Amino acid sequence: MIAIPTLATERLILRGHKIEDFAAYAEMAADPNWARYTVGTPPTREQSWSRFLRNFGHWALLGQGFWAVEERQTGDYLGDVGFVEGKRDLTPPHTGEPEIGWALKASAQGKGYATEAAQAALLWGRTAFGPVRAVCIINPENTPSLRVAARLGFADFEDLSYQGNTIRRFARML
Repeated sequence: MIAIPTLATERLILRGHKIEDFAAYAEMAADPNWARYTVGTPPTREQSWSRFLRNFGHWALLGQGFWAVEERQTGDYLGDVGFVEGKRDLTPPHTGEPEIGWALKASAQGKGYATEAAQAALLWGRTAFGPVRAVCIINPENTPSLRVAARLGFADFEDLSYQGNTIRRFARML
């Protein structure tokens, strides 16, 4: 079993998920505003469980994945940030670049946590992947995530088709 690295920032701890995170994860995923830009519609508890377990599989099989984002001061689970190998049916497809993503519960949004967590993940990615291009995909209506991507230095790259929708791919060097 791979040891998932723990990353620390001024306000956050990025760590491997724990079984105790599932209730908070499922609650976050059930929020229609959260789901709108991530999975489309709120998943069932069963679907959330499968998605939650994917976090463990990524780290075990690929040595990369999503971290649970925890607020240092309270220990509260805020959401997820990290790298995904989603084998997505994108048109045009990714060409092997690391894909970073972030998703935080509603009460954690608008506080700079996504940017802070993603910056730590990108620093880790530079060591893990080397100086390569990283990408992220964002629904063009997801204004908060577009702002995070801009603060992280991602540049608008191209339109993609994904699950019948147009989304944007952004890129930057690690």
